[in-house]
Amino acid sequence: MQTNERVVAEKLLQIKAILVNPIHPFTWASGWKSPIYCDNRKVLSYPYERDFIKSELCNVLFTEFDAADAIAGVATAGIAWGAMAADQLKLPFLYIRPKPKEHGLGNQIEGVVFPGKKVVVVEDLISTGKSSLQVVKVLQDAGMDVIGMVSIFTYAFEAADTAFKEAGIVYRSLTNYGVLIDLAMEKKLVDASTEQLLLNWRTDPANWKG
Repeated sequence: MQTNERVVAEKLLQIKAILVNPIHPFTWASGWKSPIYCDNRKVLSYPYERDFIKSELCNVLFTEFDAADAIAGVATAGIAWGAMAADQLKLPFLYIRPKPKEHGLGNQIEGVVFPGKKVVVVEDLISTGKSSLQVVKVLQDAGMDVIGMVSIFTYAFEAADTAFKEAGIVYRSLTNYGVLIDLAMEKKLVDASTEQLLLNWRTDPANWKG
């Protein structure tokens, strides 16, 4: 019987939300070179896959973070998922910009801030965890109690695990890098040499040159 982690990974592979190209690596915003790229925004264009992942997201939120008073999405990729989950669970929704607006009210948090209330953050993916934890701090500085974070995919870097532990934030992901690689090998989407390259990359992504 397939686990939900495997099914989510399979959905991402089916719609090519996961791309593997070790010959022409992708460049992340951090400057890191990567042979793999996860673009969960593509899921939004596929109604059945979108509905499945929304359901899985809501299951995690409902079972593991049932004390939540509100859902917060991370701009931009986490906004749609957070809004859909909040609608399904009938909870208030807000989202956080990377930085305050330079016009209007100058908000960084859009929506109603509920000081003292418990909030769960929704991300599309987690890499190092740095930008995700910056969002946590913005909410905490506004007086909200961040009780956790849920993402669709995580690269499961050790640096991210350490950062979340040090911040005291629980995070869950619907699927992860290890499950994805195992599934890609099983389906013969990558060969043994590419598998080893992908595993080597994850051990030291900051210094990987391809």
